[in-house]
Amino acid sequence: MNHPMSRPKSPPTSSISTRRHHLWARAAVALATVGILSVSGLPQLQGTADAAVKAQPCEQMFKLKGKPTDPGKLPWANGDAVRPETDWDSYGFPNQRQAMDGLTLPDDPAERDKILDKLTLPYKKYPEGTPDRVYATYKDYLSRNGNTDTKYGGFGNWLYEAYIEVYGRQPRGETFHGKVVKDLGLLGPDWICEETFDVTDPDTGKPYKRRFDAVNHKTKEVVEIKSGGNHDTEQAPKDRAFLKDPKYKDYKLRYAFGQPQSEDTLKFTNGLKKLGGQGRVTTYEHVSTPQPEFQPGKYTAQDTAKSIGRGADVVRQSPPNPADMKRQMDRIRAADPEGMRVRGPGGVDFSTLELRYVGKPVKGQGLNYSFSANKVDESSGLGYGGQQKAELISDSFFTWLALTPEKFWVNLNPDQPDKIMDKTFGKTDAGRVLLQADLEMKHDYAKDMDPRTGVGKQLWDKLTAENIPCTHGVRNWIVPKPAEVREQNGGLYILDAPLKVNSVPQDFKTPSPNGSCNLTEAQHKRVQELMDAMIVPDIEKKVNTDGKYADLRAVYNARVAAEWIRQQDAKSPTDYHATINSNKVADWPLRGKNASWTPEQTYKDYVKSFTQGDYSYPCEKAGRPGTCVMGGVDFSKSPKQNVTQAKFTAEHKNLPRTTDISVKAMTDDAENKALLALGGNTAAHTGTGGGTNPTPTPTPTHPGRPSTPPTTHSPNPGPTGVPSNDHHASGGLANTGTQIATVAGAAVALLAAGAGLVWLRHRRRASGGA
Repeated sequence: MNHPMSRPKSPPTSSISTRRHHLWARAAVALATVGILSVSGLPQLQGTADAAVKAQPCEQMFKLKGKPTDPGKLPWANGDAVRPETDWDSYGFPNQRQAMDGLTLPDDPAERDKILDKLTLPYKKYPEGTPDRVYATYKDYLSRNGNTDTKYGGFGNWLYEAYIEVYGRQPRGETFHGKVVKDLGLLGPDWICEETFDVTDPDTGKPYKRRFDAVNHKTKEVVEIKSGGNHDTEQAPKDRAFLKDPKYKDYKLRYAFGQPQSEDTLKFTNGLKKLGGQGRVTTYEHVSTPQPEFQPGKYTAQDTAKSIGRGADVVRQSPPNPADMKRQMDRIRAADPEGMRVRGPGGVDFSTLELRYVGKPVKGQGLNYSFSANKVDESSGLGYGGQQKAELISDSFFTWLALTPEKFWVNLNPDQPDKIMDKTFGKTDAGRVLLQADLEMKHDYAKDMDPRTGVGKQLWDKLTAENIPCTHGVRNWIVPKPAEVREQNGGLYILDAPLKVNSVPQDFKTPSPNGSCNLTEAQHKRVQELMDAMIVPDIEKKVNTDGKYADLRAVYNARVAAEWIRQQDAKSPTDYHATINSNKVADWPLRGKNASWTPEQTYKDYVKSFTQGDYSYPCEKAGRPGTCVMGGVDFSKSPKQNVTQAKFTAEHKNLPRTTDISVKAMTDDAENKALLALGGNTAAHTGTGGGTNPTPTPTPTHPGRPSTPPTTHSPNPGPTGVPSNDHHASGGLANTGTQIATVAGAAVALLAAGAGLVWLRHRRRASGGA
C-alpha cells in the first residue's frame, strides 16, 4: 500500500474467502537423498520375461556368493518397512538406445516423409544404434497406423516412450532383481528365483500360473520385486488367488519396490493385506535410483562423455499443459500393465523447480547441477510445464550475466512513469518477473489490509481502540534473508534461501483517492509497529510459499547463481566469459504468452491500483460517511551465511551422495520425502549473447573471511527511489523501487539454476529438425 487509508466504518464481520496456497518446500536441504553405491557390475539376468524360465537358486542365477541373511533380520520381518535413508543408492542398467535420445524429426508430415521415404522395411535390416534404425522403426509404426501418429502425437514422444523407455524396462527390472537379492542376502539353497506356482481361485475355480521373483519354502515366503513404485495389473488377480488358495495358506507375500509406491499401488497392496489377514502381506521400499548405462554418441542429448543428465531428460519430456500431460500418462499406463515403469515427469510438480546444487564451472567441461521439485503422484495431473520453467530460469541466469549491473533495477512509482526500468532489462523475462511480482506483492498487501476480515480487521480493531483514525502510505519491498550455503569439493550446495518483506512509511505526490492522513509522530510509529507485527509476516509467508511467487524465487536464484559465476570467472575464465557484461540479451527474450509484454502494461496496472484501489469499503472521511479504496507496490535486498563443515556433515550427511546421483538420474530426497532431486551436466553449452571477452571485475571482498564467498555492495538509491548510476561493476540484485544489495552468499547458493538449464535452452533451440 502506498497511499493513506482511513478508518473503516462499521466493518462487517464476514470471513475472508479461502485462498488457495501452493505450499513450497523450502526446507534446509532440498537435495539430501542417497549415496551413490553403484552395482553396475552386477550380472544381468537373461530371459526372466519368458514364462518358461527355469527356476534356480538365486545365487546361481545372479552368480553371487555370500552368507544368507537370517530370516528374522530381513527388512520385512516385522512388517512394512522402508530402506534406511543412509543406504539409498543407485544402480546402472544397460540401455544403449538412450544414446539416440537427441534424434529429431520434423513435425510437418511432408518434411517428415522426405526423410522416411528413403527407408524401406523391415526396420531390422538397419543396424541398432543408427538413425536409420530409429526412423525405420517409426516408419513401421506409422505404416501400421494409417501413416498417422494419433497415439503419441509426434516423433519425440514416440522416441522416448516407445523406443527408448520400453526397451530398457526388462534390463532395468532384471538388474534391480539381482540387486535386491544381493543387498538383502537372499542367498543359499533355500532361496529360489523365478519359481512358478499353480494357483487356483477358490471363489471362481479359475486356475493361474504365478511366477514369483524369489521363493523360500523353508520360511514360506514369496517375494515380488518391482524396480519402480507400481504393481502389475495383470498379476493382481493371481496374487489375490494365491492368498485365497488353501494350498498356500501358510505362505507370506512380500512386495519389494525400488521407489515409493504410487497411490494406485498403495490401494492394491492395502487390499491384499486385508485379504490375506494379519501379517501375510508386507511391503518394503528398497529405494534405489536406476541409471541407464550406454555409450553416448552423435545423437545423444546433452552429449558428453563426462556426464549425461537423465534428470534433465525428465524436464525435457514434460508436456506443456495439463491436457498433454493426461494424454501422456494415459499412453504410458496403457503400454505398461506390468507396472515396470519408473517415475517420470508425471511424478514431478515442476512449478516448484528450484536449484539446490552446482558444481565447479570448468571451461570446456560443462557444469554439474541439481534441482529439487515437489514429488506428486502421477494421478495428480501435474508434471507439465517443466521445459517452460527451466527455460525461464536459464534465460534469467544469462540475463543477469549479460547485462551490466547498472541496468538491474525496476521502479513502480506513481510519480515516475518515465523510470519504470532499464529498456534492455525490460525486454527480458527476468525484468518482467520482478516487476510483476512487485505488483503482486502489493495487491496481497492491499488484501491483508482489508478492515473487514482477517489480519486487516485485527489491525483496525487495534487502531480503533487506540483512537488512530487512518494509516500512512507505505513502501514495501522484498529482500533475501541470509541464505545457508555450503561450498565443498568444488561445488556449491544451497540449503536454504528465504525471502523477507521490508516495509517503511513513504508519501507520494500522486493524490490518493482516500485523501491525506495526518498523524502525530507517535501515531506514525505505532501504525508501522502494528503493520510490521500483523501484516508484514503474512505477506512474507506468501512470498516464500505461495505458488504465484514461484517465478520470483526462481529468478532471484538465477541472479544469485550468476553472481557466483562472475566470481569464479574472475578467478579463471569459464565458458560464460564472453557473455558476462556483453549487454546482449537477444538470445534470452520475452517468450511464449509473455512475448508481447511491456513494462508499461504493468505500470498501468499499478497506477490503476494506486489511484482506484483493488477494492472498496465503507469508511469515514473528515468525519463523514464515505468510501475508501485499497491498492499497492515496491521491492528488494540480499545476504548469506556459509555453514561449517561440522554442521553440514551433521545435518546433511546424505546431501553429497544424493547430488551425485541426481546429476545422472532423478532420485528421491532422503531428508525430505516430499521432494525429488534431478539435474544433469551443461555439457559446455553456454550462452551466445556476447561477442567479446570483457574482463570481469572481481566482486569486493571482506578482509578476514577467506573461507566464505565475498559480498557485493548495494547500489546507492537516488532521492526519488530510483537507483543512481553509482553501481559497483559486479553489482547488486535488481532494484525494484528501492535500494537492493546482493550478497554473494545467496548468489553462491544458487548458481546451478542458470548453469544447469543452459543446456535445456540450447537443446530445445537445436531440436527443430532431423
